[in-house]
Amino acid sequence: MGFQKDFLWGGATAANQVEGAFDAGGKGLSTADMLTSGTHTSPRKITAGTEAGCYYPSRIASDFYHHYEQDIALMAEMGFKVYRMSIAWSRIFPTGEEETPNEEGLQFYDRVFDALLAHGIQPLVTLSHYEMPLALTEKYNGWADRRLIDLFERYARTVFRRYRGKVKYWLTFNEINCACLPLGNYMALGIRNQGTRDFLNQVDDKALRYQALHHQLVASARAVIAGHEIDLAMKIGNMIAMMPVYPYSCDPEDLLLCQENWRENNWYCADVQVQGRYPFYAESLWRKQGVRLDITQEDRKTLERGTVDFFSFSYYQTNCITVHPDVAQASGNLLGGAKNPYLETSDWGWQIDPKGLRYTLNEIYARYHIPMIIVENGLGARDMLESDGTVHDPYRIEYLKKHIAAMKQAVEEDGVDLFGYTMWGCIDLISASTGEMAKRYGFVYVDADDEGRGTFDRYRKDSFYWYKKVIASNGEDLE
Repeated sequence: MGFQKDFLWGGATAANQVEGAFDAGGKGLSTADMLTSGTHTSPRKITAGTEAGCYYPSRIASDFYHHYEQDIALMAEMGFKVYRMSIAWSRIFPTGEEETPNEEGLQFYDRVFDALLAHGIQPLVTLSHYEMPLALTEKYNGWADRRLIDLFERYARTVFRRYRGKVKYWLTFNEINCACLPLGNYMALGIRNQGTRDFLNQVDDKALRYQALHHQLVASARAVIAGHEIDLAMKIGNMIAMMPVYPYSCDPEDLLLCQENWRENNWYCADVQVQGRYPFYAESLWRKQGVRLDITQEDRKTLERGTVDFFSFSYYQTNCITVHPDVAQASGNLLGGAKNPYLETSDWGWQIDPKGLRYTLNEIYARYHIPMIIVENGLGARDMLESDGTVHDPYRIEYLKKHIAAMKQAVEEDGVDLFGYTMWGCIDLISASTGEMAKRYGFVYVDADDEGRGTFDRYRKDSFYWYKKVIASNGEDLE
């Protein structure tokens, strides 16, 4: 017993957080290119145009565009079996509405995939990871407009055909359930309501947001259908930001609130993508939110046909939830909650809960019974580059060791079907929530600061060598 022989060990990034070269190779501006830098205490800003004195970190990021060969060689040195990455939609269709794709953009990803395959690394590709052509926000207010479904399908079909035989594993939308939160307006849906500027406190129209999410769910199903038509060997999954919560107390009101929270934040989108229909509690959720959706019969048929082949998700932490006021609070990736007195926290205040990963794996598998892969899990921390080029990050090793051990228990003792693990931010990248480079996740240190200054040289951290050993032993050697 243990991880299967062909278990997919690897790492994960996103184009808007690692790629850079925002104006190279015919790429159009994306929504992510209009997000300024921020910090843990100072929110990012959403700007309509480029404002003087503002730094836009996605435009440079880690400059993977010019370093991909070196970065992939480092992944191969660690022994990666898979690399989860995303395609920048605006690198293929700069405005999203072109009839003909941008050949230079297609060729860039050809080179990336060829380099990965030459090193024996499988690409796992996300079609849309928190970015889209900015022109679609400006013209249609993003996914608020149903016309984006057709535009996304054309994009999906274009890359499916182009990379047939090179890419077997695909994901449709990154953390699609982020759209269940006000934060998801701009980040996930490309919606910029009038008056929106503060990334963390956006002007929110719930009815518009849930309708836009419906359009995205239909587009996801259309992409699955298209992918299966183009290549029967293709495997297409969803991607959910798992935000597990525990009841803070044994008060039954806390338990009911916890159940409701799981439904709204974790299961709502997943139920549609895996089971092909809205769940029984959707009607009550919509009533509570004051939402009435325009769902056509054709939409329902599409959702039913376009169910995913596997379940992928991110996991960073857990929180507690309670009806009782005046409970100490903790921050989080997308949502905070009541502070759990049994858990430690990271530099950014995120609670660290390896056992929660085992619990989450069991909850997902019990509900859906389809293969799973963890495509994001990691620790953001302030790493120090020493004068001799070393980076000592024992805290990251400790975090990953405990989470991989919990994964192993879920597989060996509980019997869940887990076929891969891609640690988030394997090469240092900018943070989606704050735009910082200082919040480092990687096994590889990138010499760049929060304003895009530096040599962009790469350095192996201690965790690089540790993960290499983990992969070589197929998860048996975690010391």
